[in-house]
Amino acid sequence: MSSENTKKEKVSTDDKYLDQALRPSRWDDYIGQKHIKDNVKILLRAAEERGHIPEHILFYGPPGLGKTTLAHLIAKETGRQMKITSGPAIEKVGDLASILTNLSPGDIIFIDEIHRLNKMVEEILYPAMESGVLDIIIGKGPSARTIQLDLPPFTLIAATTRVALVSSPLRSRFSGGVFRLEFYSNEEIAEIIRRSSKLLETELEEDALNEISKRSRFTPRTANYFLKRVRDYAQVNKKSLDKKTVKEALDMLAIDEIGLNASDRKFLEVLIEKFNGGPVGLKTICAALSEEESTVEEVIEPYLIQLGLLERTARGRVATEKAYTHLGFDLPSEIKKD
Repeated sequence: MSSENTKKEKVSTDDKYLDQALRPSRWDDYIGQKHIKDNVKILLRAAEERGHIPEHILFYGPPGLGKTTLAHLIAKETGRQMKITSGPAIEKVGDLASILTNLSPGDIIFIDEIHRLNKMVEEILYPAMESGVLDIIIGKGPSARTIQLDLPPFTLIAATTRVALVSSPLRSRFSGGVFRLEFYSNEEIAEIIRRSSKLLETELEEDALNEISKRSRFTPRTANYFLKRVRDYAQVNKKSLDKKTVKEALDMLAIDEIGLNASDRKFLEVLIEKFNGGPVGLKTICAALSEEESTVEEVIEPYLIQLGLLERTARGRVATEKAYTHLGFDLPSEIKKD
């Protein structure tokens, strides 16, 4: 392996460990999502007092809000071992059987993106979650027979970004609760950045902290990413981490003052310049952007809608007055009249 490849591998590994270091390890360090924390704490406390394992839990919500972090926290707070996998990784029934039969009593299994679980695998998971048994069919045709294996008691914690794709039978088996993670407030994001900067041993001025916070799309993962990149910029350019430095670093990343990136702005610009602000159909605007429909619907549009820059109507996508103002376009006459 060349020295260049070794260097790249080391950087990748360092980034991985850095993300783990920023992950909260105690409830007191986990900022936000108070309603979920309170409910989960009661669930865990009640199970401990009864001498039972915690019931199965499902977390859902947009990426980067802390679903995986909550799973790690539950494992640490209960002192349990956690096995981590994902829906796409469990391709066959045998994969799931291998994971479940190797659990110790009281272990936690965490399945990320559970909505991508194979349907055949999902059917095997039902009795495992409800009754603690694993039904395996051996052989084919008339000679096929079913073997039922008893499993050690375990807790399944699952996470998904698309809860509508989780089947109703599977969703109903999360007897511990199905919890939706909400976007964070700017104050909560600022507190997360403050904590992360201490862990990174980075001195960050209050104005600089607030500047990162308001551009972080109400998402902790994005906030920590911006913090790391701002720290890199200040280090390389030998600058202090003040508001001006933060603005320079985020401008290099093409992140504007309300958190829009280049793709977000291009979407709005095409909508306004080529289609007079809409309404325009999804397929048409995707063709104009050379983007896939899923990328536009799931990556670009949600934040624009959240900020009130875009409306989805029955006739198509429409840019709002706020979008025109933010990008510096003149308002069309019909909007002025309204």
